[in-house]
Amino acid sequence: MSDKDRYESAYENQWCPGCGNFGILGAMKDALAQLNIPPEKLLIVSGIGQAAKTPHFLKCNFLHGIHGRALSIALGAKLANHDLNILVNSGDGDCYGEGGNHFIHAARRNTDMTLLVHNNQIYGLTKGQASPTSAWGMTTAMQPGGVISEPLNGPALALTMGAGFVARGFSGNKEHLSGLIQAAVQYKGFSVIDIFQPCVTFNRVNTAQWYKDRIYELDETKDRDDFGTAMTLARETGDRIPVGILYTKEKKEFISQIKGLEKGPLIDRHYDPDRLEKVVQEYI
Repeated sequence: MSDKDRYESAYENQWCPGCGNFGILGAMKDALAQLNIPPEKLLIVSGIGQAAKTPHFLKCNFLHGIHGRALSIALGAKLANHDLNILVNSGDGDCYGEGGNHFIHAARRNTDMTLLVHNNQIYGLTKGQASPTSAWGMTTAMQPGGVISEPLNGPALALTMGAGFVARGFSGNKEHLSGLIQAAVQYKGFSVIDIFQPCVTFNRVNTAQWYKDRIYELDETKDRDDFGTAMTLARETGDRIPVGILYTKEKKEFISQIKGLEKGPLIDRHYDPDRLEKVVQEYI
């Protein structure tokens, strides 16, 4: 058995042939194997959508939330068990649309977890409506006259809200993406990677070739702790689009500041049903 085989699951994968999600799944397996994270120490949380099916295809602990709520569930899990390595898989609609409020507050809290946003610039599960990241003017079956809202820039928003690790990746370059995921998981705090992921069925504009014609890799030997440079890179989304670590800077982690958790995680506490019942009765 190879290291990557440790993460194989028995679920049947029904993503479309050629879906960009396969590249993300492969990069995740490679990164987890490189980091030697045991499946029993791994929790993957997701919401709703094709991206949210990712944990089905990995041997790990996993949990689905409702649309857009994966980050809040992941926060609760981290509060309860600090030893878990937590990854969140979310689509651009799930994360930036339904879950936009949770995304903003996860960035400013800096809880130790990694968010992978599968950004295909469309709602794939529900057959091709425009998502928050669809380009202005893009036509779909639901927007035949073209999108009339400006696209949301996830990395720029994360930077604005104080995220300490912000990166952009491409599912078509598995090796490069694996390196980004490894760096994100090793970051002590909230790390987010916005990953371009072509939808071969419902987005005929932003194809794999469309990305390949525009993407260029950043020099990872350079320090990436300058906020102004990071914002400039995050907003570079025209004919040339940078992928790599846009920004990384040490910040105080959220849970380490909670007084009630100084004695350790909730999972290590003694469960006293009589005491719990007493507290409940006080509020009835």
